[in-house]
Amino acid sequence: MKVLLCHNYYQQPGGEDRSFFDEEWLLKSHGHQVVRYTVHNDVIDDMSPIHLASKLIWNRDSYRELRDLIRRERPAVMHCTNTFPLISPSVYYAAKREGVPVVQSLHNYRLLCPNALFLRKGKVCESCLGKTIPLPAVIHGCYRDSRMSSAGVAAMVTFHRLIRTWTRAVDKYFVLTEFARDKFVQGGLMADKMVIKPNFVHPDTGPGNGSGDYVIFVGRLSSEKGIETLLAAWEQLPGDAKLKIVGDGPMAGRVSQAMNDDPRIEWVGRRTKEEVDQLIHNASCLVIPSICYETFGRAIIEAYVHGVPVIASRHGAMAELVQHGETGLLFDVGDAQELRAAVERMFHDTDKLYQMRLAARRTFERLYTAEANYDLLIGVYNDVVTGGHLSTPDRPYLIKKSPVEA
Repeated sequence: MKVLLCHNYYQQPGGEDRSFFDEEWLLKSHGHQVVRYTVHNDVIDDMSPIHLASKLIWNRDSYRELRDLIRRERPAVMHCTNTFPLISPSVYYAAKREGVPVVQSLHNYRLLCPNALFLRKGKVCESCLGKTIPLPAVIHGCYRDSRMSSAGVAAMVTFHRLIRTWTRAVDKYFVLTEFARDKFVQGGLMADKMVIKPNFVHPDTGPGNGSGDYVIFVGRLSSEKGIETLLAAWEQLPGDAKLKIVGDGPMAGRVSQAMNDDPRIEWVGRRTKEEVDQLIHNASCLVIPSICYETFGRAIIEAYVHGVPVIASRHGAMAELVQHGETGLLFDVGDAQELRAAVERMFHDTDKLYQMRLAARRTFERLYTAEANYDLLIGVYNDVVTGGHLSTPDRPYLIKKSPVEA
């Protein structure tokens, strides 16, 4: 099968970029042909706000380039990892005009919340959930702390809701968890168009033994990731429990100061994938104190592959991926005292920690291997390709013209 993969890279590499690379590898490893269409957010720096806003809603260049690419390559299916902000939903219509079914991965909540996090002023916010016009996000400047930027994203979401892009122009959606699926259903997407397909880990480097005797945090150093909760827990934590912090971001200064004040904390900055794997491999446990929902939490399954249990906030996808008392421990969002207690429990009950390590590894082997993911991926591709969504012009939901051409 020939597959067209479509992705808009972020300025700072993240989990969505990683998923794009992983799925490309997965398809090629099973003998499929892959065609890429990608753009990078670095070009935004040279755009005026008005120019960017126009591309955000409908990128004529992407539409034209995709149609030309599809005519040349004739892929069986187009799979979009991320179209925000530059590619835009126009590419769905380009594929439809050329008779190619569309699959879209939903790695964040952008269709429901302009800042994609359901987070405002350090707390979960669902004010825009289910609203045709996400006006609260504009009023509060939720995207990049700017009302103008938020208005641009809100205009994109509203325009495509009104012309029913999300329901008519996409054949199937991949969501990462049941929690995410429920949120998108609340937001107006059809449940029967969504398939739960989690991320996967490759290669399988095998379980570690926790020989490093430390707790590890891996992620962006930003407020929504619960950095303040993590540091506050360590301030309360007695003894010599060590913490390694991997990553970079706007709170790097705060983390650096904490490291200077507490010799048990080590900030190692950004590291290569191989280096991060080794750091997790030797860890006793991994902590994810996010105050936002998280659509998945890739670090959780990256811990499981090494047999490393996880301490995570008790909400969103994290509460679904971490089985409390089995593959890790959960604590109330933002509760530094409960997080401290969870860390103490991990280190004081060595027998339970060993059982959690075994359970974490078993969970990886059952749910998050490349082969398990491939079965889900190719199953959906086959479904949309053979389902006849686009093959006959008498179908009432066939989109014959794009909104711009109509």
